[in-house]
Amino acid sequence: MNTQETTKATTTTPTTGEISGLENRRLNYEQARKALELSRKKIYKERAKKYQSAVIYSLGVVVLSLGVTYAAVPLYRAFCSATGFGGTPMTDPTKFSPDRLYVTPETETRKRITVRFEATSADTLPWKFEPVTRSVKVLPGETALAFYTATNWGKEDLIGIATYNMTPEKIAPYFAKVECFCFEEQKIRAGEEVDLPVFFFIDRDIMDDPALDGIDDVVLSYTFFKARRNAKGHLVPDASEEDIQKSQGFENYELAKKEHKLHPPPSTPA
Repeated sequence: MNTQETTKATTTTPTTGEISGLENRRLNYEQARKALELSRKKIYKERAKKYQSAVIYSLGVVVLSLGVTYAAVPLYRAFCSATGFGGTPMTDPTKFSPDRLYVTPETETRKRITVRFEATSADTLPWKFEPVTRSVKVLPGETALAFYTATNWGKEDLIGIATYNMTPEKIAPYFAKVECFCFEEQKIRAGEEVDLPVFFFIDRDIMDDPALDGIDDVVLSYTFFKARRNAKGHLVPDASEEDIQKSQGFENYELAKKEHKLHPPPSTPA
């Protein structure tokens, strides 16, 4: 007779201390996991910020390089506008403060200055361009508004760009334009006529310049050129550099000559 031994499975119930230890280990694990996750997020964030700064810096260098190239002509115009160089009227915004735009008892004693307006359009531009206001008389510090009109007589829409000049040249530093249409593209449809305003004043500082005591007649002239796109895609006057410089009163100034690389003469065999 076979004897079968029955083995009873016994289960061990964990003690209170063991439960507490397991719970502590679980909590420690959760804390470590959260700390690791936070650490990773911080590292990723710092790394992304570092990469972003590098990208922004690189883009900044590229944009700055392009900006310096593209801004060469506008910077030159800004210099002329800020200094009145070559008969270019002033457009310095510091001159437009309210305390300068009024007539004082001192300026009322000065003889009024006659400002005459002239207009020219290039032969390649089929526009009729002329001043509506032929002349105005102003005192230093007194604002004035004048108008030109431009009519497109061509059969297609055209874009023009105007240059300007002031004579005599020495009054240019005191001739401040608040608003004008110069060096801005003007698109006029075929057969359309548009009004072009010029809002300006002569700065009161002219009273302190003895070289201008006898100046009482000045001319503001504009020349419209047909616009074209240059190699960089910018709209520029479609004319020779000589004609453009002449329209701005720079014909008496010698322009810097373009540098040409000198190649060494070919070597002769010994």
